[in-house]
Amino acid sequence: MKPYVYLAKPVPEEVENYIAEHCSYDKWEGSEPIPRSELLQKLGQAEGLLITGEKIDDELLDHAPNLKAVSNISVGYNNFDTDAMKRRSIIGTNTPDVLNETVADLALALMLSAARRVPELDKLVKDGKWEKKSDEPLFGVDVHGKTLGIIGMGRIGEAIGRRAKFGFNMDILYHNRHRKMETEKELDASYVSQEELLQKSDFVLLMVPYTEETKHLMGREQFAQMKKSAIFINTSRGQTVDEGALTEALQNGEILAAGLDVFDQEPVSPDNPLLKLPNVVTLPHIGSATYQTRFDMAMLAAENLVAAVTGKEPTTVVGELKGVLK
Repeated sequence: MKPYVYLAKPVPEEVENYIAEHCSYDKWEGSEPIPRSELLQKLGQAEGLLITGEKIDDELLDHAPNLKAVSNISVGYNNFDTDAMKRRSIIGTNTPDVLNETVADLALALMLSAARRVPELDKLVKDGKWEKKSDEPLFGVDVHGKTLGIIGMGRIGEAIGRRAKFGFNMDILYHNRHRKMETEKELDASYVSQEELLQKSDFVLLMVPYTEETKHLMGREQFAQMKKSAIFINTSRGQTVDEGALTEALQNGEILAAGLDVFDQEPVSPDNPLLKLPNVVTLPHIGSATYQTRFDMAMLAAENLVAAVTGKEPTTVVGELKGVLK
């Protein structure tokens, strides 16, 4: 008999057909995220679960006595209670790398949009407020030739660095848990302390995973260290930033502008003061949101799931759960 898996998120037809070749399955077909109560009811016989974002904790695992693997259609996996999964010998996988270049494209788009005030000036034109006067009030700042500081030089950070270095002739500073000599050689990048990076960078880009150590990595102290002319970009996770501190820094002129693809609460509350500031570019967490990249992520997640429930080693097991599969 084929192993039984549950698809808690709709996937492209080709991906679903691949799963069907190897597994029996049921799936959630709603346009909204699956209600947790519905998900818990579906897991009694499931050996595998394909999902995005839902908390995988003791409560869920208690409803899934046959579960062997959870496959996340995302790079981040802070929804995994890895200790609870490890106690039950349940493997967890994610989908890194396939989205590196797409997220890097978006990071550059945020940098350019914030520096040249693209959304703000687009609105001005569409509102009929473009007048034949001096255009000095519409001035932005240059991106080319400036200094980009990258906090978190993983593969996405490297992809962003290449665009900045070779596309915009930017100087690259970076701060990371580990120094990366090959990256320094390729990008002529300099490894510096976080404090030095904040003090010297014209653009500060945050690209770290969300962990207890990175929660509110950027707060009042960090924004105060930045140049008043600097622009802050966050394409990591919303919880890595103290949004109250960021709001104050922008309102008080401690930094010039920000570009955000992520927020502490998602979807972001309409009352969030960041949405009221003209010097903030805001996007709805779309870093990987292109048709090709989302297809590639879903297919990798499906391949991981099938491998795990058919006794093979998945391609991208998260570090904390390697070797735990029964």
